[in-house]
Amino acid sequence: MFPHGFLRIRAASPQTAIANPTANVKAILGLLEETDAHVLLLPELALTGYTCGDLFLTDSLLQSAEVALLEIRDATKDSGNVLVIGTPLRVADSLMNVAAVISSGRIQGFVPKSYLPTYHEFYESRHFRAASETDPSTVEMGGEIVPFGCDLLFNWGQATFGIEICEDLWGPIPPSSHAALAGANVLLNLSASNETIGKADWRKDLVRSQSGRCIAAYAYASAGSGESTSDVVFGGHLLIAENGSLIGESRRIGDGQSPMFVEATDLTCDIDLDRLSRDRRAIGTFDDARQPWHTEFRRVDIAPQQKRQMNLVSLYREIDPHPFVPKSKDELDRRCSEILGIQVAGLVKRVSRLDDSVTLSIGVSGGLDSTLALLVAVDACDAMGRSRDQIRAIMMPGFGTTSETFRNGEKLISELGVSRECIDIRSQCVETFRSMGHQPFGIPLGEATDLDELQQTLKQLPDDAADLVFENVQARLRTMLLMTRGFVLGTGDMSEQALGWSTYNADHMSMYNVNTSVPKSLVRFLVRHVAVSRVNPSLSDVLIRISETPISPELLPPTVDGKIRQSTESSVGPYELHDFFLFHFIRHGFTREKILFLASQAKFDTDYSEDFIAATLDRFFARFFQNQFKRNCVPDGPKVGSVSLSPRGDWRMPSDADSDVF
Repeated sequence: MFPHGFLRIRAASPQTAIANPTANVKAILGLLEETDAHVLLLPELALTGYTCGDLFLTDSLLQSAEVALLEIRDATKDSGNVLVIGTPLRVADSLMNVAAVISSGRIQGFVPKSYLPTYHEFYESRHFRAASETDPSTVEMGGEIVPFGCDLLFNWGQATFGIEICEDLWGPIPPSSHAALAGANVLLNLSASNETIGKADWRKDLVRSQSGRCIAAYAYASAGSGESTSDVVFGGHLLIAENGSLIGESRRIGDGQSPMFVEATDLTCDIDLDRLSRDRRAIGTFDDARQPWHTEFRRVDIAPQQKRQMNLVSLYREIDPHPFVPKSKDELDRRCSEILGIQVAGLVKRVSRLDDSVTLSIGVSGGLDSTLALLVAVDACDAMGRSRDQIRAIMMPGFGTTSETFRNGEKLISELGVSRECIDIRSQCVETFRSMGHQPFGIPLGEATDLDELQQTLKQLPDDAADLVFENVQARLRTMLLMTRGFVLGTGDMSEQALGWSTYNADHMSMYNVNTSVPKSLVRFLVRHVAVSRVNPSLSDVLIRISETPISPELLPPTVDGKIRQSTESSVGPYELHDFFLFHFIRHGFTREKILFLASQAKFDTDYSEDFIAATLDRFFARFFQNQFKRNCVPDGPKVGSVSLSPRGDWRMPSDADSDVF
């Protein structure tokens, strides 16, 4: 019904003619006719205007509002939309401030306001009565019996709508909380909130936090400048949030932009119902809250008779191509600082349980991951008042080590003032090859093989030369050397764990891994963050150089001109794609088809073809499932974000699961 689970909501605040429903209905019908959204949400008392004062007590205004409401009802017969609009409604001898839900030429229900503000500039109880348990369950309107009450939910396929009005959100327990626990995943608020200093920020906080508490979408439409009269000014503030994140905000009066006078505002966003459903399934406390706060609700089916097909060429929401990396520089700096703090605190706790004389051993390659781990180790020792000499940075150049990365590693170790050890592992690798009877790349090894000659021969290999034993022997020798020298600090990141890009029981293993839940796309920014935040220019210079080095395990020989031959991203695909796939698969549980669609909407650093993205996604799923056995026995390490692959907490999966349905 909703393509890829997206529901399109349009919140609008049209220019209002106070006390003139006839004029207002023309503007509303114009909005209804042009909208391509599933739901059109309008402000509180939009049909008459909120600031009518004692005119609400006149029959002329109320009769005109009823005529206008029925005109709107008839106009929705074939529109395929759901319209939610505020109107005054006579209920027996009372007047109530209600939201009318209209679709398919019918008024599907009226929801009255629960809390009436009668303080400061507000005096609603002068004209309206708040909802109460004595309210009738139905009212008559235009010759039809219409459901009435705060206990109404409105169903349309995957979407279940709960409705509240303005002040209801400001209450200690908003009615939308009960509606969400009863099943509403889309919460709609019709409002007439005026503008005063600081109120907009508080309004945004309320909308965002309520959507997060309820694990729901929350759309908010407030009255615009046409309501401004006497002592109050209304700004037409429109907000749409989804599970704690604000995904859309309109202009408003007082927002500091020009022009200051905003006649009408408009906001359209696409809500991801699949994501909300998955999050509710995953967060058990949401279900736990249902029992003590259980409230009976009536449900009304409001699916429009004409099935409206939404154009998904382009979504009305931004799909972040780098979900692990904040776009704002200030937010990115805060994120990096927070992650480094968590990494350091985790390592401090682990080291505090060791003898004071224990050495922290870390393999330093001059690459991103080992650099980040070494920076964390240094900060941890500084925080504990321990000498940096207790960190043993071990460089283990092999057949694939380039002079550039080696120099960067040496410079980094020197600038950080930690202990250094260098072991050329090539001779031990040759001995291991001989003992195994292995000829690397088919090259025979004599009893007195000259390492320099062998290195030159390896450089002449074609670019597509492959020898997994050659790579694994180097990786395992490095781990063996590390494990014999003290407490080993791991360096592998979460993206490598997802893809299984490690040698089992080699770089896969350590005593503690500070990078275990840091995605590759964020590692580079963490290193750069340290580079710009430290006062040592020489250290900053080497960190910037390291951050710009191509990602490689350097297990295959370099090219003839000494450049890195083995590019990780050339082998497995771009990490920005893999991290995008990882986030949406683990965090949201999306299908392959939906992840592909989201990728088509994201603006990556490179303009990838659809075929390339699809092939890379298939490679991601294949490697992810094939390598769960490695993730099932990874070392401890600090969780830093909402996505983690630790088998002890966040991601528990059988090693032999079948990937066909994914």
